[in-house]
Amino acid sequence: MLAGHLGVAFAATRAEPRLPLAAAVAAAFWLDLVWPLLLLAGLETVRIDPGNTAFTDLAFESYPWTHSLAAVAGWSIVAYGAWLVRAQPRRVAAIIAALVLSHWLLDFVTHRPDLPLWPGGPLVGLRLWDSIPGTIVVEGSLLVAGIAA
Repeated sequence: MLAGHLGVAFAATRAEPRLPLAAAVAAAFWLDLVWPLLLLAGLETVRIDPGNTAFTDLAFESYPWTHSLAAVAGWSIVAYGAWLVRAQPRRVAAIIAALVLSHWLLDFVTHRPDLPLWPGGPLVGLRLWDSIPGTIVVEGSLLVAGIAA
């Protein structure tokens, strides 16, 4: 999910005007910003697999530290604390944390069952990426709703 993450960030800034757009976008995309670094470090793996889904040829083989639900909960707590340390209002910190967590929830809808619940745990995903039209409709709707919010 790409446009959907952006839509959620736009909506968050409308819900909380003190939340900078750049911070909202970074929080919504946080997992995907950290993921390439862990790929380069050899801690997570991906391979190109043509036809893996209708929408992407990437086969996400192992990404427990960025995309497991347990790790994302941890990233959300860290994001919350980081914003509080910056003397930001609790509401802004909570929205930042929710944006980090929203990434996993949106990915759960789009991915094939490759998202771990915890490192080494069961894999889940609802497979929206198996349908290009479905992906466009869902992601486009989230983006439009976020802009309109």
